[in-house]
Amino acid sequence: MDSTRLGWWSTTIALFVAICAIYADSLHYMLRIWLSDENYGHGIFVPLIAIALIWLKRHTVAEIPVTHQWWSLIYLVFAAALFVVGALAALYIVQLLSWWLCVLALVTAMLGPAGARSIAFPLAFLLTMLPLPQFVSQGLASQLQLISSSLGVGCLQLVGITAFREGNVIDLGPIQLQVVEACSGLRYLIPLITLALLFAYLFNKTWWKRILICLSSIPIAILLNGLRIGLVGVLVELFGSAAADGISHFIEGWMLFVASVGLLSLVVWSLGSQSPFQFSGTPVRALPAAGSAPPSETSWWQSLPLVAFAIAIVALSIAAPQIRTGAFIDVHRDTFTQFPLQIDRWRGVSFPLEKAYLDSLRLDDYLLAEYQTSETQPIMLYSAYYRSQKAGQSTHSPAICIPGGGWEILSHSQHDISAMHDRATLTVNRVVIQKGTQKQLVYYWFKQRHRYITQEYAVKGWLFWDALLLHRTDGALIRLSSAISEEELETTVDSRLEQFTRLVEPTLLSFIPD
Repeated sequence: MDSTRLGWWSTTIALFVAICAIYADSLHYMLRIWLSDENYGHGIFVPLIAIALIWLKRHTVAEIPVTHQWWSLIYLVFAAALFVVGALAALYIVQLLSWWLCVLALVTAMLGPAGARSIAFPLAFLLTMLPLPQFVSQGLASQLQLISSSLGVGCLQLVGITAFREGNVIDLGPIQLQVVEACSGLRYLIPLITLALLFAYLFNKTWWKRILICLSSIPIAILLNGLRIGLVGVLVELFGSAAADGISHFIEGWMLFVASVGLLSLVVWSLGSQSPFQFSGTPVRALPAAGSAPPSETSWWQSLPLVAFAIAIVALSIAAPQIRTGAFIDVHRDTFTQFPLQIDRWRGVSFPLEKAYLDSLRLDDYLLAEYQTSETQPIMLYSAYYRSQKAGQSTHSPAICIPGGGWEILSHSQHDISAMHDRATLTVNRVVIQKGTQKQLVYYWFKQRHRYITQEYAVKGWLFWDALLLHRTDGALIRLSSAISEEELETTVDSRLEQFTRLVEPTLLSFIPD
């Protein structure tokens, strides 16, 4: 290897390491997700596959002239903007997208836009290793839980076993099986879609067939997960509740995942044949032969964009720590240990949160108390406060967490509470939930500095805006809930929650300051 070629590789590796150092916090989070969350366990293999695909195309890349490298700085500007948004809005996914754009900018700086286009799929394939935002993955898992529960019950009833579904809980009579988030099928769906994308890329056929391969992975994953839940139900019916845990549960999961890969391969085979029984040649894309390294001759003016790119990376690495941490204002507030347990006629009793919830929520202060009068049903008040909302440490939406407890959301709407102490109305989320014969009415909203917000996406938007202009990222979630008894109308419970909201909201001001 000559000195010019060695310098090219050394520069590429050095700049890549510098980019990864800037995003070390986000990449560490992604690695932690890969190792702890089975939904994304496939992520550790994605960069290896992408590198292998790029290596197999190195001959094609080497033949493309390196021009228009200045485009790399445009990509880098977008990456820096995303980095700022992700850091201030507490969104790891945005920071990871920024890292990916930086990698794309680096490839463009070294190979030019034409060279980057020649390896467009391996670069895009890297996106499949990024964990979905928590509010997206939890919402998707909640929906998949209900679908998988319904399919599991259908499988059980098909073989003659009496089973009923209540939310994501399967009632087998003496035994109830809860389809938890880990059994939602997300750990089948995401890896199978990733594999389908790879199959479609290697599939040397028309575009519509490639799209069909990708789309087929979704029903395959959902149907086989429903079958797995039905199989677990059958084993529980035959051998008891122990069959739903331990090594047998693990083996069942892997067996059906292998079956899902087999079905996906069958789809690929069938689309590659003239008929279901006649295989017409190889359907796999012919990979290029091995070739030489990048061009060995580079004029001095072609190095200018690369020098400018390197200077920009150094500037971003200097600014990144200040952007990420910042000098955020820590406002004075009363702690929830001082929150009154007597509000007008309502007397309350506080409860502690379990350690598992505290570890997951990573909040700075919280209140969990049940208030009741002698004439009314109790109301549960919960508030989670964050002094500084950072990536991985911010308010969680009840709309995502509620289904995880086995509750089914019957309705979700906006509701105005009039005659508040300092405003005409307070708009809250109104959610009716049910689990078996139990029904509850839930009000919740987010208080972000001086704003009262109902939309989760708006929370992130205002978090970025206030972090940028006010240097504040504190905020809280407030949730009120009350049971709907068989003798009560929903309007009666609405009146009860509205009355208590008018009383408690002014009290919250010293604990969740403007």
